[in-house]
Amino acid sequence: GDREGAPVRIARRAERIEPFYVMEVAKAASQMAREVARTDRPMVFLNIGEPDFTAPPLVQEAAERALRAGSTQYTHAVGLEALRERISQWYRDRFGLAVPASRIVVTAGASAALQLACLALIEAGDEVLMPDPSYPCNRHFVSAAEGTAVLVPTGAEDRFQLSAAAVRANWTDRTRGVLLASPSNPTGTSIEPQELRRIHEWVKDRGGITLVDEIYLGLSHDDRFGHSALALGEDVISINSFSKYFNMTGWRLGWMVVPQALVPVIERLAQNLFICASTVAQHAALACFEPESIAEYERRRAEFKARRDWFIPALERAGLRVPVVPDGAFYAWADCSDWCTALGLEGSWELAFEVMKRAHVAITPGRDFGHADTRRFVRFSTASSMEQLQEAAARLAEMAP
Repeated sequence: GDREGAPVRIARRAERIEPFYVMEVAKAASQMAREVARTDRPMVFLNIGEPDFTAPPLVQEAAERALRAGSTQYTHAVGLEALRERISQWYRDRFGLAVPASRIVVTAGASAALQLACLALIEAGDEVLMPDPSYPCNRHFVSAAEGTAVLVPTGAEDRFQLSAAAVRANWTDRTRGVLLASPSNPTGTSIEPQELRRIHEWVKDRGGITLVDEIYLGLSHDDRFGHSALALGEDVISINSFSKYFNMTGWRLGWMVVPQALVPVIERLAQNLFICASTVAQHAALACFEPESIAEYERRRAEFKARRDWFIPALERAGLRVPVVPDGAFYAWADCSDWCTALGLEGSWELAFEVMKRAHVAITPGRDFGHADTRRFVRFSTASSMEQLQEAAARLAEMAP
C-alpha cells in the first residue's frame, strides 16, 4: 500500500485565489527577525495593518464575565439583540444616522460579512467594479462567489478611489455593482462624499448594488470624510468590524448593515455557513460602547493621527513620496519609484526585501493590492508605536539613495 494515490484535484475557484503576498512577506520578515533579534537593530514591523493597541479593559473584563457566567452558547445567527441595539445607537450618537437594529447583522469579522453579502447577491459571471489598488481579500470574496472583480485603475487625482466617470466607463451588461472601501486599505484615503453620491445614484438607476467596506470608518482624521455611506439611503450595504477602531482583531467580530428585505436572506446563509459569530466576543463587544471605552478609543484615534502626522513628512524627507495624505486608517501609500531607480531595482517587491535586509524594516510591497501601478508603491502601516516609527524613519533616512 505504499503506492502514491492520484493527486488531489483542486477546485478551480481555489486555484483562482492568489496567495496573500502580505503574509508571504510577513513570513520572510519573521524569519529574519529571529536572526537579527539579538543585534542592535532588531526588526521593526510596519507591514501588517493591525493596531498595536488591544481591547481596552472594560472589553476584556466583559469577556471574562461571560466566561465565568457560562454565557458561551450559540447566539442568534444575526447576533445578540443587545449588541445590534448598541451598534444602532453608535450610528445615532456618532453619525446622526437612524439605522434600526433590525437591519444590523453581527458576523464573524468583516470577512464573514463580505462573504455573506457576495453569496447573497452575486451570480456566476457577474462583474463587480473595484478600485485598483484595493484590499486583495475583497476581490477574492467576489471570486469565491463565482463573480469577477474588475479592477479599475485609479490615481492620486481620484484619491485612489473610483470616480463616477470611471464607474460609467466600465459598466457593462454583466456589471452587478461596486465594492468600495472608505477609508481604504492600502491608501488610507476616503471617497469624496459628492463622488460617492454620484456613484450610488448611477448604480441604483441600473438596479445594481453599492457595497461599502467601512471597517476604518471610526478612524477618520478629517470631518469632511468621516461619514458613513449609509447616509445615502437604505439600499447601501455597509460592512464594518470590531477589529480596527475597536482594536479587537483576533476576536473575529464584525457586522453588516443591509436593506430590511435582505436580512432574512443573509440570516439563512449565516445559519448554514457560520451558525453565529463568537458568543464570547459578542458579549465582550457590548463593553466597546461604554463611555469609558469610547473615551479610550478616541484617545487612541488621536494617537493614530499623531503618528500619521509625524511619519508621513519623515517618509517624504527620505524620498518616499505619499501622493495623497491619508485621511483615515493607519497606512501610508508611498511612491518608491525614485528609490527603485537609484538602487537599480525592478519594483516595490524587490525593494521590500532590500529594505528588510539592509534596514531591518518590514514593509508591504504594492503587488497584493492590484495590477495598475502597484509596482511603484509600498504600503507602510503606521499602527506601530511612535518609538518604532521613529526608529524605522531613522533607518530609512540612512538607507535613502
